[in-house]
Amino acid sequence: MALLLIPAGAVPAAAAVPRTETLVTGSSPVTGVVESHVALRIPLPATAGPRPAACDWLHYLRYRSAAGPARSAQADRILVAQPGVLEGAGAFDSVARNTVAAAARQGRHIEFWALDRRSNCLEDHTGIDTGNFRSAIDYYYRGRQFAGFLRNEQVGFLAHVGLAQTVRDQYDILSAELPDRALRRQKVLCGGHSLGGVITGFFAVWDFGGDPGYRQCGGYFALDTTINNSLSDLSGTTPDDMLPDLGLGYAAIKAGLESGLLTRTLSAPVLINAETMNLLAIAGLAARTEPDAGTLLPALPVNDNITATERLLFSKDFPTFVTGRPSARDFRLTNAAVLGGLLDDNSQPLAFLEASVGFYDGGPIVDKDFPGLADLDGVLGTRPMAIPDRPDGPLYTWRNYDRIGAPDDPVHRTRDGVPFSTPGQEVTDLAQLARSLSEHPLDFTEHYFPTRLVTDIQMSTAPEIAGSVRHPEGLRANPIVTLLAGDGLLAGRDLPPEYHVTVAPGYQHLDVLTAAATQNSGRPEIVSTALAAFAAG
Repeated sequence: MALLLIPAGAVPAAAAVPRTETLVTGSSPVTGVVESHVALRIPLPATAGPRPAACDWLHYLRYRSAAGPARSAQADRILVAQPGVLEGAGAFDSVARNTVAAAARQGRHIEFWALDRRSNCLEDHTGIDTGNFRSAIDYYYRGRQFAGFLRNEQVGFLAHVGLAQTVRDQYDILSAELPDRALRRQKVLCGGHSLGGVITGFFAVWDFGGDPGYRQCGGYFALDTTINNSLSDLSGTTPDDMLPDLGLGYAAIKAGLESGLLTRTLSAPVLINAETMNLLAIAGLAARTEPDAGTLLPALPVNDNITATERLLFSKDFPTFVTGRPSARDFRLTNAAVLGGLLDDNSQPLAFLEASVGFYDGGPIVDKDFPGLADLDGVLGTRPMAIPDRPDGPLYTWRNYDRIGAPDDPVHRTRDGVPFSTPGQEVTDLAQLARSLSEHPLDFTEHYFPTRLVTDIQMSTAPEIAGSVRHPEGLRANPIVTLLAGDGLLAGRDLPPEYHVTVAPGYQHLDVLTAAATQNSGRPEIVSTALAAFAAG
């Protein structure tokens, strides 16, 4: 991706917002839903400084009923969703499709807009867009076209993309697409997943030149989060060592980000960084196109980041992690099993990256004792971890969510004799997760999450932020529906009755976005069903 920088102040304000909308075709089994990619040219302010030309556009994925009106203003309702930490618009694909389809079955034609943040403009999807994971690996690692993953000094404008810019971007999208505020108030439902619930809370209380945020919406929806102005309900989603020391004070943090002394993106040496987020898309592409082949792991390059990430996710115990023997590449894993190992709740240790997509198959499985099962402030998941036990042995495959408990299921058990997985704990179709990771023009993940957004939220009492928070009544000005993962970040929380909570049993944090339309119980997916009912109300 060529970074064509725009000098500050070089772009004049346009009289009308330039707009493109492109139909997205894909392989989803959910029929009757039209997806399109909408882009609006709404430049950053001159004070943001030089940035790629692409970053003066805002994007979202628009999902609508094929039997409904083509114009958004004529839809019965429009759900507008803010993504969580390290998420892009593509993460909403399953819940968006399922919700639109569920509403259509009730005779209601609704839309679901999955928003992308400004920072997603920095991603280079060229390799993924080839549709071939080998070509993608060649592009990112063996060719000369890819400029490399961006360094802190290359993303200076992200120091200015904080809370104010994020809520302003949502306001500008709504204003451009639905100019009639009375119509927005009547038809728009605002919400989000994870951090997106907190962003929605700030949008509700924000003052946009005398126009309160809550008046742009007729209701709020929260997906494993709450609509509030605090990160307290999301403990564990951003480990403390990934954030600057907030003891410096707001002005010092802001100056540190602008000067580059502090990291402008949320990043860690392994597992959470631009390269590993891109590897998830590559893994999704491999699992989508060649799920039964054992070709992905041998094709991946070897570098410190990838090797350390492999050790973290595929080490049975601490000695294995330290020595790297056996390594992940000593096992024969299908591409589907690799993706399952990266994100399944019996393998992925970080709670906010977990989904319930099935279990390993094809050979002996043992307990995975590294990095441990302790729930460290919600950072680590609580499901029993598992790992293949025969390096250089059988080809390990992946048993999808709907084949757990089938007659041919060997029912792998922990050392204590407890099944690692049961049908009620598996809710997401691995094939559809792979599709969501690799089939969209807007990514499932966010490679360059702006640190400024989280620090602004954490320090929202600072005058620079508090001056725009002028409508505290906005948090409860509209009806709310709160849809929680039964095993997610807010599991067991006692929330106020006005949150109108529905709990999805067995779901993990990502499952509220990715769960399959039909569950192992034979019933329709609970989150999208509840969202469709809320939209119909």
